[in-house]
Amino acid sequence: MSFNNNNNNNNNNNNKAETESEIVAAQDQALQTKYYATKILNTEADSKCRLYQTLDETIDHLISACVILTKEQYIKRHDRVSAQLHFNICKETRVKLYKKHWYEYVPKSVETSQGGKVTILWNQQVQTDRTIPNNKPDIIISVDEKGTCMLIDVAI
Repeated sequence: MSFNNNNNNNNNNNNKAETESEIVAAQDQALQTKYYATKILNTEADSKCRLYQTLDETIDHLISACVILTKEQYIKRHDRVSAQLHFNICKETRVKLYKKHWYEYVPKSVETSQGGKVTILWNQQVQTDRTIPNNKPDIIISVDEKGTCMLIDVAI
């Protein structure tokens, strides 16, 4: 991985160098958490999560295990990732988009490509002949000319 001195990097993600350095720090468990401050920097007395107060405040805890964040923030993160995926699928299938950037985009429940050959559904329940729990994938792509559907369920 190489970093340029200008603001934009030439990698596929077009991340700024500052963004990439934060990602690398997160992967190395070197972000400023209470656990890091207690165990590595020796500047904190308590390493417990400032929200939940029971488990150590590590990167892993904050990203996937904090009971307080589970209620709302993890769902928001899932929905934003799914919305970015939906946005990219719409671009690839030539759906007319009303926003230029994925982070401004709010998916509609039904989108149709300009030629009408592809339909993209957002958070729609799948009708089946028998009861199936959790039958609401994040995205359904229906290609009319092939008579096929692709179900996409995002897991983070």
